[in-house]
Amino acid sequence: MTSPTRKPQDGVPVASAAERSTPPRRRDARLNRDRLIISARALIAQHGVDASLEEIARQAEVGVATLYRNFATRDDLVRTLYDLALAELHAVRGEIEAAPTPWDALVVYTERVAEWLVADPSLPPILRRMAQLDPSARPAAEFDGFIASLVARAKKDGTLRRDVDAVDLAVLVTMVGSLGSLGDGYAGQWRRQLSIVLDGLRAADVPRPKLPGRPLNVKDYQATVHGLTRRAARAAR
Repeated sequence: MTSPTRKPQDGVPVASAAERSTPPRRRDARLNRDRLIISARALIAQHGVDASLEEIARQAEVGVATLYRNFATRDDLVRTLYDLALAELHAVRGEIEAAPTPWDALVVYTERVAEWLVADPSLPPILRRMAQLDPSARPAAEFDGFIASLVARAKKDGTLRRDVDAVDLAVLVTMVGSLGSLGDGYAGQWRRQLSIVLDGLRAADVPRPKLPGRPLNVKDYQATVHGLTRRAARAAR
């Protein structure tokens, strides 16, 4: 993604020249906020949005008072993380628009959103909590319309199956992106699984490229499943 906000693997926004020239006290405050955001994302990915605020502050190496100066309530923290997520989502639009064909644009969309979800497993619980906090909010409506128009163009040029709509794409990308919450054994498989999904979306007469990467072998697959089982058992205690 290209924007002043983070890329999926970065964690926080990169400081601009203006930010680097700010007085030390304000710069320290910004760094503290950024550390809190990193810590919150990591702990929410592990424990959901009810993760301990005290532990978020501790892992950010700041005091609890600093956390509350930045985020007066847990919901304020969730809203901030949600707003950052929306900014990241909208930042990919320019890259989608620059794709040479409607199909290529759909590939960019699915790849970037899946990568975004895999890299930050805190996103699903954040999105679910925001749906509870503000059920009527539809901040991504404009982006949804953009993707719907892209789907229509891909159907028109014959590269996308005619029985697929934009909601199908959203569901499929979310499913692939959920691999990020299952640990490294599955997270590393997302590109291959997405390619299988994309093959299923292509019109019947469109050539299919070779799948990227390799499937997990039986031993690695079993180790991953057993790891998930142990994690679920620990969570149930």
